[in-house]
Amino acid sequence: MSLPVAEQLPVAAPRQRPVSALRLLTRNRAAMVGIGILAAFTIMSLLAKQIAPYPPDATLFNTYLGPSAKHLLGTTGTGQDVFSQFIWGGRETLEVAFLGGALTTALATIVGLLSGILKGLGDELITAVTNIFLVIPALPLMVVLAAYINVQGALPIIAVIVLTSWAWGARVIRAQVASLRTREFVDLARLSGDRLPGILWREILPNIISLVSATFLNAAVASILAESALQFLGLGDPAQSSWGNMLYWANNNNALLSGQWAWVLAPGLAIAVTGGAFALVNFGLDEIVSPRIRGGGR
Repeated sequence: MSLPVAEQLPVAAPRQRPVSALRLLTRNRAAMVGIGILAAFTIMSLLAKQIAPYPPDATLFNTYLGPSAKHLLGTTGTGQDVFSQFIWGGRETLEVAFLGGALTTALATIVGLLSGILKGLGDELITAVTNIFLVIPALPLMVVLAAYINVQGALPIIAVIVLTSWAWGARVIRAQVASLRTREFVDLARLSGDRLPGILWREILPNIISLVSATFLNAAVASILAESALQFLGLGDPAQSSWGNMLYWANNNNALLSGQWAWVLAPGLAIAVTGGAFALVNFGLDEIVSPRIRGGGR
């Protein structure tokens, strides 16, 4: 006896709905921990006026006081509240991280796109300039540039960071764009009459968004470390409140020898934790954009 037609036909497997990048990001524990840390520090910095109990530069208290209910992190060698300095210091440090990372990524993306899409002399010139900046030691160049810039505030530090940090990201983006420019969809865009700016904006850039995001996260970490190093060396604005500046004044006032360990520990841990948070988000994005990593290497 023959089976009914419905039983003879193979049953199609149910179609799986594609998982959006946002849902994958929310499922990634490392990325969510990093985002949570960055959000907490950002909110703290934006609400510094409401959270900090005292102005950061107010010399109203006794010097080298230990942590207490009145001064959660003690006081400095000039009678300032360390907790208030810590809250306000996060504002400038995160400003340098986000703005420095964004500007560095923008410059690296522009240079990488142009170098990757162009051929001949144009590509060779841009590549030569990029290679020069790659072989120059970044930290000594930062120190020299920061020493000769007399403008006060965070902008000189950001300018120095951008000028010395763009080359690596540009090199990586250039390699990816050079691979994409030989694909069929780019040839079809040229045949349809699209000009170079349109090809870069509509065809190339959407395919390297994950690479640009990773470049930004790496540049943000490099900006935090560079700003802290320059401030610690005394090459920033000593009147500004930042975590690196706190370490500079703590070192000058022998905070550890005076028993004020919180003056050193608080900004040092904050710098390390913030850099680690950017790294966690970067690892999460790697798992999202790479099916091989997301599948456990299978």
